[in-house]
Amino acid sequence: MRFEEMRSPQLRQVDRERTMVVLPIAACEQHGPHCPTGTDTILCRSIAEAVEAATPEQVLLLPTFWLGASTHHLRLGATLTAGMETYIAILEEIIEPLLDEGYRRLLILNGHGGNVDPLKAALRNLQLRNPDALLAGQSYWSMAASQIAEIMEGNEKTVGHACEAETSLMLYLRPDLVDSAACEDNGEPVADMIEGAFVCRDMFQRTRNGATGRADLATARKGEAMFHAIVERVGIVVKRLLAEPLPE
Repeated sequence: MRFEEMRSPQLRQVDRERTMVVLPIAACEQHGPHCPTGTDTILCRSIAEAVEAATPEQVLLLPTFWLGASTHHLRLGATLTAGMETYIAILEEIIEPLLDEGYRRLLILNGHGGNVDPLKAALRNLQLRNPDALLAGQSYWSMAASQIAEIMEGNEKTVGHACEAETSLMLYLRPDLVDSAACEDNGEPVADMIEGAFVCRDMFQRTRNGATGRADLATARKGEAMFHAIVERVGIVVKRLLAEPLPE
């Protein structure tokens, strides 16, 4: 079920307790010299649509929210963003009316690293006001971490930024938007964790061209394998959340 394609009488018939509402969130920001600014949105939307297509009777897919918390990319240009507090408020305001309508299960499917902290803050705030709802959220790469790692060739075994993983996924889903000639070894980013402590650095301080990892190793074949593995894993998470008892 896709929210934007349904009429209000149809939506009124949706089972509020046995349906998983899925909100994909992403970003529109610079992705190095070789990937488009909409990379996160294209990937997250494609994954979410494939998950909905596999379980259309139990998943209510909301339109993908393309704006992200991306202030850490601003110095590299080509970036649209909302501030952290604004982003938290926006997520709450998107979700709250659905909870007011009686939906009891919701998953925020994230496709941008900068959204992780505001996602959790928004869910914390919403849960205080809606203790009888099952509210969850996670990045797609975290749900499929081991599967992604098995496919990667470079030293970086997770989804970075315009990296081997994201570039491979884009080469599979939208190769027309990738400048393959500009794909190169961008190396590992300057660390944002030192001895377990988070060090706050923006992307301008972490990378030389706004990208990380081995984009030069990216292939459409890897992207295809990665895409299907991610969709399978996210689908498993959705089914597990649908089986979880609702909070009292």
